[in-house]
Amino acid sequence: MSSPHGVCRVCERDFEVRFRYQVREEAGSFVYVCSMVCQQRLLSGAVDAERAGNHHDGHGPAASEPGCVCDVCARSFQLEYPFQAAVTDGERRYYCSTECRTAAVERQETGSGLIAPPRVVRRIAVFNHKGGTGKTTTSVNLAAGLAEAGYNVLLVDADGQGNVGASLGIRGEKTLYHVLVHGLAPEEAAIPVRKGLDVITSNESLAAAELHLAQRTGRDRVLRERLGTLGDAYDVVVLDCAPALSLMNQNALVYADSVIVPVSCDYLSLVGVKQVLKTLRNVRELLKHDVDIVGVLPTFYDARNRVARDAVEALRKHFGEKCLPPIRVNTRLREAPTAKQSIFEYDPECHGATDYRQLVQHVMAVTERPALGSPADFHGMAASA
Repeated sequence: MSSPHGVCRVCERDFEVRFRYQVREEAGSFVYVCSMVCQQRLLSGAVDAERAGNHHDGHGPAASEPGCVCDVCARSFQLEYPFQAAVTDGERRYYCSTECRTAAVERQETGSGLIAPPRVVRRIAVFNHKGGTGKTTTSVNLAAGLAEAGYNVLLVDADGQGNVGASLGIRGEKTLYHVLVHGLAPEEAAIPVRKGLDVITSNESLAAAELHLAQRTGRDRVLRERLGTLGDAYDVVVLDCAPALSLMNQNALVYADSVIVPVSCDYLSLVGVKQVLKTLRNVRELLKHDVDIVGVLPTFYDARNRVARDAVEALRKHFGEKCLPPIRVNTRLREAPTAKQSIFEYDPECHGATDYRQLVQHVMAVTERPALGSPADFHGMAASA
């Protein structure tokens, strides 16, 4: 059976409908758009304004620039989905997320005054292309430490090796695969493991999820779409990323608002940091999503080793205050996963617990700020990489 045809509402081109976003029902009739570019122009109101002969009023995006400002939280964002634009009382309004759209609807239904911006959920990716840098150890102990401090935390294993579940002694019946491929609500896949800490696990099926993502429109934004339904359930989401250049990692970085980069204290890991910065720059420039650097975290630090000392000195010289206090080599950190515990449970007095407690305190401090890190600093780092 051939696909239906439609006439694009924007460019008036006849085209074959292949994707769900290309047709939707509006006011009892069907509206067709041939491409994401045309959809953005339609959502922005630029097409209606042009046909009415009006000039752009400055509130929404211009025809050539589909970026706009959320009417609820005042955040700048790029239009991507139909729910992000609506006409209310003859005035076009914009919403950066489902939370902001829901807040606006609630105000209309209750007739209340100003909208209180929804609580900001911090989304932190623990990311490095290189393996063996302590990403899973950092993800698990950061999430556990934040939960211990009173935050509601969701830890997402975005690595098909499934090391998060192995470290905490859990095996989810439903995994990140089911969230991405079957559209399972993330709350249904999340496993409560400690007070304030839930985990979405992964396994080898995540490779099949990547094949599914590759065939989708907006393939680098599926994770953001799926986890965008979390609402007020969590204060922080921590993502343990795989050591790879992959579509899954693209999804993780487009969902995240910030990143921690663990770097083991050796020469090859220092070389790998440049690739990380280039990847983050590409996410910003090509995928139009800003990711701030919470910090570069030296791991496996041994003060007796000259290579380790030189590595930390090089990171401090390049990243300044973005270079976090190092995580020292510690046998107890290696032993904790065998006991299915975080370091704070296994040995709260050891060097490993002390060092990760410092990281938790740093993240808590930046979590209270309006934005994690400085975009200007990040762009300078990426440009010099």
